[in-house]
Amino acid sequence: MNSQPIILFDGICNLCDGAVQFVIKHDPENQFLFASLQSEPGQRLLKQFKLPVENFNSFILIQDEKVYSKSTGALKVARQIKGVWSWLYIFIIIPAFIRDAVYTWIAQNRYKWFGKKEACMIPTPELKARFL
Repeated sequence: MNSQPIILFDGICNLCDGAVQFVIKHDPENQFLFASLQSEPGQRLLKQFKLPVENFNSFILIQDEKVYSKSTGALKVARQIKGVWSWLYIFIIIPAFIRDAVYTWIAQNRYKWFGKKEACMIPTPELKARFL
C-alpha cells in the first residue's frame, strides 16, 4: 500500500471534481494521491477496506491504513492543506452525527446543484502521477 494519503472521490460529480482541484491547488508538496470511486484502482481500494463499491455519496480519505469518510474525511484533508483552510479542522469538535447530516444533505443534492459529467475527469500530463 502506498504511504501517501489517498482521496477517493465521485469521478462524475462536478462538486467532487472541484474539491479535488482545490486540494491539488493547496497541496504544493503533492502529499495526496487521488482515484475516482468508479475507477479500477478506486474499486480495488473499496474492496480492500470492505466498503460498498456502488455507493458514491462520500469521498473517502485513506491514510495510515485507516478510512475516513464524509465530514471527518473532509476535515482531515482540510487540516493537511496549506493556508487558512487548515483552520476548518476546528469543526471536528461538532459531533460527527451533526456534521455528517449536513454532509449527507449536500451529497444527496450535489448533482442537482452542481451537475455531473458523462465520464470521469482525465488528469493533465502534469497531474497524472498523482492519480492511481
